[in-house]
Amino acid sequence: MNKRNVFFLCLLFAALLTGCAEKEKLADGSELINKDQFVFAASGEFKPFSYIDEKDLSMDGFDIAVGEAVAKELGLEPVQKRLKFKGIVEGVKTGRADAAVASHTINPQRSKHVSFSTPYYYSGPQIFVRPDSGIETVDDLKGKEVAVAKGSTYADTASKYTSNLKMYDSDITALKALSIGRHDAVITDFVTGKSAAKEGFEIEGRQLIERSEQAIVLPKDNPQLLKRVNEALESLRKDGTLTKISEKYFGEDITKKPE
Repeated sequence: MNKRNVFFLCLLFAALLTGCAEKEKLADGSELINKDQFVFAASGEFKPFSYIDEKDLSMDGFDIAVGEAVAKELGLEPVQKRLKFKGIVEGVKTGRADAAVASHTINPQRSKHVSFSTPYYYSGPQIFVRPDSGIETVDDLKGKEVAVAKGSTYADTASKYTSNLKMYDSDITALKALSIGRHDAVITDFVTGKSAAKEGFEIEGRQLIERSEQAIVLPKDNPQLLKRVNEALESLRKDGTLTKISEKYFGEDITKKPE
């Protein structure tokens, strides 16, 4: 094998390792995997934000509806891409998706690797327990077994109060385990926990620990797409679309910044 062939094989191998995709550059300077599509990632494991529709196995939920509305505002075809939550940020960073609309909390650690849009909803971690539990606040969590979703900011939050953590692929599976008698508590988004309780999970919410801002995740090297997404979100706020989507899935508006 000559040196030229070796060189090209090395390039191919490097591309396979990184998983980076070649993107198409548009006239306005933004880049997309496919020029007429907005490929956005979510986990499908975070009901009511994203979950699998059993009829056609596509994803549905608040995040999915927001992603599709943003795509429409951009004049692009929405294309769902399902990834495990813990791998979504890396997936956007390496070009497997144009963006992630997957309830990511804005924080300094993630901001080192990806860019965030303006927030599209406001939430916060809350303690959930079984109804007979004596746990009320974070002070009661010391030494207790707390279940959380892998790769979530709620895992970081829980680690401040106990070292006894149990990891799950999704918040819903963690809450389900709590409901049937496993673990002492779950820390997750208060909307997710409240929705699970409405669906019959034997759980109750206790202390709301803090407030957080959730945003769309985009690659750091695509500032023009970030600008376009922020403009799309602003239009969807002004015309009431974000409010309508929130009220459809939650019966309330979580897209307005709390007082």
